[in-house]
Amino acid sequence: MTDSTRMKIDVNILKKYAKAGPRYTSYPTAPNFSDDFKSKEYARIIKETNDAENPPDLSLYFHLPFCRSVCYFCGCNVIFTKRKELADEYIDYLEKEIKMVAAMQKPGRKVSQLHWGGGTPTFLTTDQMRRVQGIIKEHFEFAPDIEAGVEIDPREASDEHISTLRELGFNRISMGIQDFDPKVQEAVHRIQTEELSRHVIDKCREENFDSINIDLIYGLPFQSVKSFEKTVDKIIEINPDRMAVFNFAYVPWLKSVQKMIREEDLPSGEEKFDILKMVIEKFSSAGYVYIGMDHFAKPDDELFVAQRNKTLYRNFQGYTTKAGCDLYGMGVTSISQVGNSYVQNEKELPDYYQAIEEGRLPTERGYELNDDDLLRRSVITRIMCDFELNFVDVEKEFNIDFKKHFALEFAELQPMTEDNLLSISEDRIVVSDLGRILIRNIAMVFDIYLRKSEKEMRFSKTV
Repeated sequence: MTDSTRMKIDVNILKKYAKAGPRYTSYPTAPNFSDDFKSKEYARIIKETNDAENPPDLSLYFHLPFCRSVCYFCGCNVIFTKRKELADEYIDYLEKEIKMVAAMQKPGRKVSQLHWGGGTPTFLTTDQMRRVQGIIKEHFEFAPDIEAGVEIDPREASDEHISTLRELGFNRISMGIQDFDPKVQEAVHRIQTEELSRHVIDKCREENFDSINIDLIYGLPFQSVKSFEKTVDKIIEINPDRMAVFNFAYVPWLKSVQKMIREEDLPSGEEKFDILKMVIEKFSSAGYVYIGMDHFAKPDDELFVAQRNKTLYRNFQGYTTKAGCDLYGMGVTSISQVGNSYVQNEKELPDYYQAIEEGRLPTERGYELNDDDLLRRSVITRIMCDFELNFVDVEKEFNIDFKKHFALEFAELQPMTEDNLLSISEDRIVVSDLGRILIRNIAMVFDIYLRKSEKEMRFSKTV
């Protein structure tokens, strides 16, 4: 954000555009995936992509679904348990899936990106962690400059966990803090002291991780501008490399655990907008670059460098610098992006285990993109990542007349130009600083499925 606009976020405009919409970690989005797409279709796509002359590098995601206790704000696919032995059984099946997927790859393909998510990977014992990474390394070849990230829960992450993760080759670490306020923590059932969080961060620095990311959430029960400002000031003092400040997606109709949060305890819409305004202004003034959506990074961070060079990409892990990889998600509920398809694994553990037992890919549903999907995905991705869209580039790649093809969309963008979210010139769309905050709204204009869907697709609010 520029100095001239940093302090001029119009809360009234935020209110006007606060409506439900996708986060566009994929296009088409997950509600459009088909239950008719099963393991047979996925196997065909894996074969087709590996039969190509020069298939791209691999990105691997492993879902480790266990958590010891429930956080009431959680929107992830999680299994709550204290029984560590359940992870041993899970790893047995994960190993079989890894072998199955690895056997289908063309020799020589390297893994340039690795990510463990959850749940929390730090639910595992250090021996279990070593076992998982050992299985992965046995069946896949890592690139020398691999980006290896892992999510940790400071309440579960011992010093030994952190040392072991570094020993196993992880160089990026991400942890949730959400809010330091004890009243907020109690309301969401996540007691995590400031002292504990600082200790874990200090240990990560001691182990020389390349990047430390901290997640915060605004819109939680009992938050206010004044209370959350204290957390923001402490985070600035801690000085992480990156931050993600998520808008709490209150979706109790999708995530029953959120019913433990009373709606009347949530901050008002007005208060949320003021919190968001404060967050952006504070972090921008502290020298962080607002990447867009929920993300902030230091000016020398590769996320910002990629954005400046127009090589930033977006997938199921959020913003990434590793565009073009085939992303294989393994483990229960994981989502893959291979070739021109999205594939989601079985969401229930018994179904996942049964598929593996039967020797088939544990595919629950998926989607194969058509030509219009590929066009719109490219447009939405570039808007979300570059905050600029060159019509000529799109016309060359997809052989269309951009303004003719998207005449309806241009009409819908006009009110956004009047509200200073973007500008439209003869050859491009340029998103303003204010538009970066509302980038989901701009992207939604190009989403044909929002326009033509007969079924209600319920998403969180854009701000």
